[in-house]
Amino acid sequence: MSCAALGLSSPSFPNGHLSSANSTSVEDLGMVKPSVALPHYKWRLLIAYDGTHYAGWQFQVSPPTVQCMVEKALVQITKLEREDLHFVGASRTDTGVHAWGQVAHFVTPFNYDSLENIHAALNGLLPSDIRVREMSAAIPEFHARFSAKRKVYHYKIYNDSIMDPFQRHYAYHSVYKLNTAAMREAAKKFIGKHDFSAFVNASRNDRVPDPVKTIFRFDVIEMGALLQLEVEGSGFLYRQVRNMVALLLQIGREVVPGDIVPKILATGDRKELAKYALSAPPHGLCLVAVKYKEEHLLLPLGCPSTSSGRHHTVRKCKLFFY
Repeated sequence: MSCAALGLSSPSFPNGHLSSANSTSVEDLGMVKPSVALPHYKWRLLIAYDGTHYAGWQFQVSPPTVQCMVEKALVQITKLEREDLHFVGASRTDTGVHAWGQVAHFVTPFNYDSLENIHAALNGLLPSDIRVREMSAAIPEFHARFSAKRKVYHYKIYNDSIMDPFQRHYAYHSVYKLNTAAMREAAKKFIGKHDFSAFVNASRNDRVPDPVKTIFRFDVIEMGALLQLEVEGSGFLYRQVRNMVALLLQIGREVVPGDIVPKILATGDRKELAKYALSAPPHGLCLVAVKYKEEHLLLPLGCPSTSSGRHHTVRKCKLFFY
């Protein structure tokens, strides 16, 4: 696809600089040419995906991850190496976890006059279970991961004797009748600033953040047989949400009392939680939204308009006969 088709233009809103990784040897002088600061343009993506067939978000080639698929499409469209894209996601969702509001950013050394074409090209290259919902320019200070102030996750539970087959990839099936009132009261005990060390699993990667997080709300909403647990926090540790949900399920089954939540929190010991509950399955979990300060979402001056996709119209009415 040509650069013109993608709306490529000359620089008009330089919004940052990256140092070139390439250094040129000057053999005659016995010197090394210093790296050059190159202007770059930062772009923000809002991404939705069905995580059923992916090994989570974080980049790896096999089995494939969501980040791998998006980067592959970006490399094909921009003709840049993946290392030059500096592609970063807000949340490293695990294998089988879904997202409606994942946020990511990448950079290019060139600008775009319009984002509609590159947006359409991205979705044209991506598999149908990954969609870029929105694309916009971003200011230099914006960082998809480190600028995030709040994240919202939903966990769905289908509470009936027979599973709805249309919910099987997106909701955990509980055949036990759950005491939703008890779950709702217990969920409130997670609200506030706590050390969540008792609700984090050991991780094999670099995720070793501060265990102290703030939960702003934790709602248990009934929609017929479907229960939707909505949790909003300043951030979440590895499998924290799934571990909290697992304990609430045990409370809903009336296996343990609701006042056990603060007791387990106080221990700061993952082994204590393991006495009562294991992690809830990943397929019920969905990253719904990542929230930022308004100033981090400002658009740079002179940038192209945000793209939310294009609507196609039919110029003439056509009737199909069979």
